[in-house]
Amino acid sequence: MAISNPEATNLNTTSDDGNPQTTITDRLPFSPIKLQKLPHLTDYLPTLQTFTNPLDQNEFYHSSSDFYISPTDVVLRQIVIDISGTFSSPSPHLAYHRAGPRKQMYFDPSKVKAAIVTCGGLCPGLNTVIRELVIGLWEQYGVRQIFGIIAGYRGFYSMEPMHLNPKLVHHWHKIGGSVLQTSRGGFDLDKIVNAIQNRGFNQVYIIGGDGTMRGAVKIFEEIRHRKLNIAVAGIPKTVDNDIGIIDRSFGFQTAVEMAQQAINAAHVEAESAVNGIGFVKLMGRSTGHIALHATLSSRDVDCCLIPENEFYLEGKGGLFEFLGQRLKENGHAVLVVAEGAGQDMIPRTDAQKEERDESGNPVFLDVGGWLKSELIKWWARDHPGELFTGEVHRSHIHDTCSPCKCYRQLVLYASGTLGNSWGYGRVYWICLWSY
Repeated sequence: MAISNPEATNLNTTSDDGNPQTTITDRLPFSPIKLQKLPHLTDYLPTLQTFTNPLDQNEFYHSSSDFYISPTDVVLRQIVIDISGTFSSPSPHLAYHRAGPRKQMYFDPSKVKAAIVTCGGLCPGLNTVIRELVIGLWEQYGVRQIFGIIAGYRGFYSMEPMHLNPKLVHHWHKIGGSVLQTSRGGFDLDKIVNAIQNRGFNQVYIIGGDGTMRGAVKIFEEIRHRKLNIAVAGIPKTVDNDIGIIDRSFGFQTAVEMAQQAINAAHVEAESAVNGIGFVKLMGRSTGHIALHATLSSRDVDCCLIPENEFYLEGKGGLFEFLGQRLKENGHAVLVVAEGAGQDMIPRTDAQKEERDESGNPVFLDVGGWLKSELIKWWARDHPGELFTGEVHRSHIHDTCSPCKCYRQLVLYASGTLGNSWGYGRVYWICLWSY
């Protein structure tokens, strides 16, 4: 939907004596707002009963006047605008529904039966998210039927769910991996939705990456097709921090911290050798945020290669010329590369071009090993001196770690819980943390 903005008035500030102090702008240009409508259970179940938020009945809770979120509250994607008014034909501003607690809900907490599932790869903080979901549903909303689905999507129809409660999960934020276990594949839409329906789940929380979220959308669409009173929340899991509309995704800062250990090891190794070059390969299939932030945090890295920027190896201004110059200046160098960088430069067989993992993603070749091999060839051809190369591979090690302490300072985890309770059929749920 598009929401137009009326013409803005002049905005001025004045000093205490009434004299003009600062003219901010003569005109505040603001284009229409484009808001994506979220599916709601009432779209196909218009007679659903509403319930008052149970927080209002909590004798120890006293909400502020603006605590509850209005359905019309939105968050703009673009927060910087040109107040000069000189730009032409502005496109509509994109906006997203604001997450948070609502005064009225569409689920009776005493009748909620919630399911939580983790799918795909590991990520620091997975157990923290599960823990906070359980505690939030239990303590804030009074939900007593909370279940963990074992081993990903296939667990809906092939395994018995685990009954969860705050006492069971109280220490999970200190544990790496996923206590519920996870897996790739196993997505059978009819079996999954049949299991959800037969087991009586009416709130489903799905934690995973791109492929998992595509599956969550299909599950919701099938639920809508069957006109079931079931809400689905998709909780995006990406250690790469590659969702542009949030500040930071869970697991990212832990990954950056763990990457420091690999960089430090590579630096010590390179510094201890004649013409030593330390290689560090980090996670980052399509984005190099972990590699970039780890590089900026370390201050020991000479060059960082990320998928977003192209590079070339030989010739003036090439990578090898740069590394050779650093060896002349410092006697050593450290190179950090994201796993997705330079993939189109690595020779592949026809079979390798077609190879896919269980989630349908192209299988990446080892860019670290390829760079090391090419560098050794280049050095042997054009340089008489010796060269020491070492590679420290930390591509997925930090996935298994427990989250760093900043992720335990959870401020607001409950956007998905609140969205499901308010009746959104499908919510892309974000964790907000304090740092």
